[in-house]
Amino acid sequence: MKKSNGIAGKILTAFFVLLSLFWLFPVFEVVINSFKENAFVNLEPFALPTAESFVGLANYIKGLTFGNYPFVLAAGYSLLITVASVALILVFCAMSAWYIARVNSTMSKIFYYLCLISMIVPFQMVMFTLTFTADKLNLNTPWTIPVVYLGFGAGLAIFMFLGFIKSLPLEIEEAAAIDGCGPVATFFRVVLPMLKPTLISVGILELMWVWNDYLLPYLVLDRTKFMTIPILVQYLKGSYGTVDLGATMAVIMMSIIPIIVVYIFCQKHIIKGVAAGAVKG
Repeated sequence: MKKSNGIAGKILTAFFVLLSLFWLFPVFEVVINSFKENAFVNLEPFALPTAESFVGLANYIKGLTFGNYPFVLAAGYSLLITVASVALILVFCAMSAWYIARVNSTMSKIFYYLCLISMIVPFQMVMFTLTFTADKLNLNTPWTIPVVYLGFGAGLAIFMFLGFIKSLPLEIEEAAAIDGCGPVATFFRVVLPMLKPTLISVGILELMWVWNDYLLPYLVLDRTKFMTIPILVQYLKGSYGTVDLGATMAVIMMSIIPIIVVYIFCQKHIIKGVAAGAVKG
């Protein structure tokens, strides 16, 4: 029996190794093509750089300065939107989930089910009304669009936070209340520190979503003034609409490196946070 389990384990290991290589192949293609001249990217997209096609860091330098909109500015707006959106989602959704878990009322249940429904509603159903509303409420700037992301990211975040909060012993919060902590102090001093595994998990998932998101900033932001990195990639075009694929690959590589680094250092917390949130609820 143990021998058969060992063989099955090796087969599964080999299968998942092959599957991981399958998923890593597009990233590998972006890396090798970011060091090749544009003509060779079109002619030989799957070939490794050669002495003739290799251009060093020229594509990266061109990607930083290509067009009328600098990459650094787009990266700055992406960073601002991502950090502000994730911070809002973590604080407000954790607080909302705590309220739902501890206040067993009809309104809290309705609010929770509305959050769940928001997870299954396709973005395409609301994008036109969203654009109109964002323009009317002046939410079409990098400083205000995090409010829109808060609304879209609340469903998943509250769902994960609620499962973990239900597993926390209520006696700890009661002890804090006896010591004189009000609801706000109890949340920030007692509950929030215990939510660390789920905070990290939700933070990573929301960070990857907001940083890589293209459609929402494209619809909401004024593109003549503000661009994020995914939007900038679309506008890396030369005369007559020609696309410099080498520079485009370099820009894509520069945009995914920060997310890869964050994910590598924090990946162990994702499973831990998801597992912790699945204890109850």
